[in-house]
Amino acid sequence: MMLQVNRLDVQFKTQNGLFHAVKGISFNLNKGETIGIVGESGSGKSVTSLALMRLLNVDQTKIGGQVILDETDLFHLAEKDMQAVRGNRIAMIFQEPMSSLNPVLICGYQVTESIRLHLKLDKADAKKRAIELFNEVQLPRPEVIFDSYPYQLSGGQKQRVMIAMALACDPEILIADEPTTALDVTVQKTIIELLRRLKAERKMSLIFISHDLGVVSEIADHVLVMYKGEIVEEGSVKNLFNKPQHPYTKGLLACRPSPAHHLKQLPVVSDFINADGTGKNISIDSIRKQYEYPQSELDAHKKQLYSKPPILTINKLTKEYQIGSGLFSRSKGVVKAVNDVSFDVYQGETLGLVGESGCGKTTLGRSILRLIEPNLGSIKFEDVDILSLSKKNMRNIRRDMQIIFQDPYSSLNPRLTIGSAIIEPLQVHKFYNNDKQRKQKVMELLERVNLMPEHFNRYPHEFSGGQRQRIAIARALALQPKFIICDESVSALDVSVQAQVLNLLRELQQQLNLTYIFISHDMAVIKHIADRIMVMNKGEIVETGSPDEIFKSPKQDYTKKLLSSIPGF
Repeated sequence: MMLQVNRLDVQFKTQNGLFHAVKGISFNLNKGETIGIVGESGSGKSVTSLALMRLLNVDQTKIGGQVILDETDLFHLAEKDMQAVRGNRIAMIFQEPMSSLNPVLICGYQVTESIRLHLKLDKADAKKRAIELFNEVQLPRPEVIFDSYPYQLSGGQKQRVMIAMALACDPEILIADEPTTALDVTVQKTIIELLRRLKAERKMSLIFISHDLGVVSEIADHVLVMYKGEIVEEGSVKNLFNKPQHPYTKGLLACRPSPAHHLKQLPVVSDFINADGTGKNISIDSIRKQYEYPQSELDAHKKQLYSKPPILTINKLTKEYQIGSGLFSRSKGVVKAVNDVSFDVYQGETLGLVGESGCGKTTLGRSILRLIEPNLGSIKFEDVDILSLSKKNMRNIRRDMQIIFQDPYSSLNPRLTIGSAIIEPLQVHKFYNNDKQRKQKVMELLERVNLMPEHFNRYPHEFSGGQRQRIAIARALALQPKFIICDESVSALDVSVQAQVLNLLRELQQQLNLTYIFISHDMAVIKHIADRIMVMNKGEIVETGSPDEIFKSPKQDYTKKLLSSIPGF
């Protein structure tokens, strides 16, 4: 046995007393084994990993229990001795590579820094070692990436740099904290395959942390399910998936969109956990049957959708960017982010737009709203050519055409209360007679998206990711639009919160007759929410069809690649 965790207990000191984040959990990690730790945000997963590494602020936390590595209790080591354990014996890949990497230092320096510290190599040898690691994690052009800043790399490349950094000193145990969250499904698959290969080649043990049981099923041997700081269920991947016992585990499994089912709404954790905390007799199949979308009803819905003229018509839309080699350089060429794209969207429809990062999805969405000005083509919304409109007239159209951005935190002003943020568009467009009436409308909107009126005076940082996404939805709804672009609106959310937001979007669509373009890299999410799917690659629409057509009979190799990357599918 390599690592023993005995009765690990973590409490945070707050103004209101102690908050119990991890409640006396125990588990063992054997040599060469992969343990998956799964649960929602706030369940205690990341706190557990930080406690193992002794990275929690000792002045703000109360920690109990034992973490024994080969008969040595890490909690009894002096900090100097613990520094020798970190990196050398236990290394960690942190959750968000963009915030974990220093934006003002080149990637190579950040990797060589730990190599020189732990392995005592000179600058030249440390650089050689870093480039070897970049090759090992399959980064393209490792010499170029060595001299690149984090912002110059894609999400998947940044994650590979983080993996290289963690592997620099040949650790025996690697902790990967949400290493695939918010990555494209194809990049996610390559990262999982990379970790699996590196683990086998280096004979490492791995602790893989995620909120998604589907992702964990691809890599783990043994799984721990955490809920409110406790391990509520554990077992092999096969047993946990085929015979989940705890209602919380059933909820996590069921709330992930399943390509095999047509559901009117997704199950959520509360469907399985009753108010008294019980729910063992409820099965996943019984809940899914309750929410099943009958084929006859589905056919009638689609017939009604496509019996009317389209609300939006895109014809030969093109957006080009100039490529330069530097700040003052001449253009080296042109890249077509959106290339000669044409399609229609119908009133009340959800059109799913799917593809990897860089395929042009977001550029297309923002071009439709003229947040980015396209170079060529036409956009007609309710037969109005919006590319010919003046800024003043375009502002009027924006009341009917809204967008929900990918990251709700960065799209909300941190200095404004959420009430002020939602009132602002009502003031700009002169909705209602006075601010008293506008405030009343905002209160109604907050309740509509399952928030409380008392949230009106709170700031964005006081809310969870799922709550901030609900605020962004309320802001988009404030002007009573007819058409909304949802740009990766659920990609960074826990699967349980994602299910709640997807259910909310569908419910609002039915109540308000909304039309959506739903942009995502997640084929399973698109399959659940969309009436029709467009697959985008390298700026072009390469395939269009109903969800069943795309999933059962994909025509393009690129579409097949996206489908094969769905975790657990």
